[in-house]
Amino acid sequence: MLTIRAFLAAETLSFYSAALMHSGLAGPGHAHARAATAETVIGTVLLAGVLTSLASPAATRIAALFTQGFALLGTCVGIFTIVVGIGPRTSPDFLLHAGFIALLVTGLTRVWRDHGPAMGHA
Repeated sequence: MLTIRAFLAAETLSFYSAALMHSGLAGPGHAHARAATAETVIGTVLLAGVLTSLASPAATRIAALFTQGFALLGTCVGIFTIVVGIGPRTSPDFLLHAGFIALLVTGLTRVWRDHGPAMGHA
């Protein structure tokens, strides 16, 4: 359960950090209001997963699957916006989305494979 919470926490921090970058705090050339909004929403959903896992440990697995799945879908939408030229197209944005995908897929794989008693399964 701690590993799953650690993934959720790392993902939350990653999306909030990206939102700060896209809010303009990283300097000129990185500000993009719509990207900042999307990353804030995704970060908040992931934070809800962390808080759910703390409040109800038995719900950790389902909360993690739902919130990480939502984040992965949102990240794929972000990649689509980059490809079609709507979203920011900087090297950091490409790397950021690649990192998001790697972290989310690894986290989802870890949650999916964990069927232990601590996750509410016998």
